Amino acid sequence: MIAAIGTTAFALNWTAGWALVLAAFASGAVIGLGFHKPAFLGGYDSLRRRMVRLGHIAFAALGMLNILYSLGPIPLNLGTRVASIALIVGAIAMPLVCFLTAWRTPMRHLFFIPVIALMTGVVCVLLGGVL
Repeated sequence: MIAAIGTTAFALNWTAGWALVLAAFASGAVIGLGFHKPAFLGGYDSLRRRMVRLGHIAFAALGMLNILYSLGPIPLNLGTRVASIALIVGAIAMPLVCFLTAWRTPMRHLFFIPVIALMTGVVCVLLGGVL
């Protein structure tokens, strides 16, 4: 059975995806207030500034990934439901860990959380109707 766009699990990816795109716009607006200053967040090449930029773009890119996932012809089974949740968890956790790393460098050790979630989601998508 192929999922319709309105199916609850995939509607959640659509909603989360657009919410993440909105978060990208909002975070870009906030951090954009200081980007004209050369020393903003430690300067252009600083870890803090790179992590903030990465978090901002992760909101947008992973939000779009969730939107794309929600629009595909997806078979309804355990694997695609796991993929649905894993993609949302990864899309929220990645920018969060980026911003936390910008705040406190040791937080970089948490990157395994979004990476495992996103890899799980992609593997489940690739396996498709097998699970």
